[in-house]
Amino acid sequence: MSSSLTYQAEPELDPKDFQKLLIASTLGERRPVEDLERLEKMLVNADLILTARKDGELIGIARSISDHCYSTYLSDLAVHSDYQKLGIGKMLVKLTKAAFPLANLILLSAPKAVAYYPKIGMKKHEHCYLSVPGDPIY
Repeated sequence: MSSSLTYQAEPELDPKDFQKLLIASTLGERRPVEDLERLEKMLVNADLILTARKDGELIGIARSISDHCYSTYLSDLAVHSDYQKLGIGKMLVKLTKAAFPLANLILLSAPKAVAYYPKIGMKKHEHCYLSVPGDPIY
């Protein structure tokens, strides 16, 4: 990629930019992109927001929640569909892991990305469980 591609921490990322990127990636299919207030809370409450920009345009994001020493949950990894398969997602994952090197890096794969994560060195975990809003806990 050209030298105009930059990676940086952006703790003050504009929710509208986040919304546009989610829509431009496949991740928008599984995020509340119509609810800007909720997207803003997702950003404000994140521990780490790493972005990729090309010529100033937001083309990638890794948004994580972490205790900084044992576990980091990479809750959103999105790359604009025009820029996928160029190593941008891989670099965002590497930078996320480097930010908290003692922590286990955990994520839930999007259905279309299940084959991607083993290719970049992540291991599948067989014991993950999920409860979504509205699910009762007995």
